[in-house]
Amino acid sequence: MAGEERCGSRQRLFVAVDLPDGIREGLRAWGEAELVDPALKPVRAESLHVTLVFLGHRETAEVEEIVDLVGGLSAPPALMKLEDPITLPRRRRAALFALPAPSPATTDLHHGVVEKLVEAGLHEPDGRDFWPHVTVARVRSEGRGSRRPAGVARRPGDLPERLKEPFYAVRLTLYRSVLQPGGSRYVPLAQVELS
Repeated sequence: MAGEERCGSRQRLFVAVDLPDGIREGLRAWGEAELVDPALKPVRAESLHVTLVFLGHRETAEVEEIVDLVGGLSAPPALMKLEDPITLPRRRRAALFALPAPSPATTDLHHGVVEKLVEAGLHEPDGRDFWPHVTVARVRSEGRGSRRPAGVARRPGDLPERLKEPFYAVRLTLYRSVLQPGGSRYVPLAQVELS
């Protein structure tokens, strides 16, 4: 990890599994055709992932410990598949579009990572059930000063069948989320290949 990655007093962190390049590229092409409503902000292809654990804002000393812990993990490959897009929340105006990614192996990986972080005193679970998914687009706000999502007139269509075939996640990554005006940028701080 470069020195500039460690600077700053608090860093927003999460652990994720990365998708294979072919899946990311397929989702990019699908998104160019389907995530076209002006209210949508598509997630960049290089940022597509399945979040395992959101760790929130952490002080530099904790970041060092988390980097060491995640970098020392080992895990078997995680088989997963993607499903057609859904909106969240479901009963109100959509704030984001996500692809469910059901995967017992990913759920096991989530529990294993959480267990290691808890044992090290670096995480307190929030009690929510783990739901593997890939966020593909967020919905812009209605306008200046509003937090209410804009209406989406053209919802994205289903995924092509080839993107719904099972695949293996390629690596486990600890990311730092850097908030920017054009959307978050994710900086990898530690990576472990799933093999």
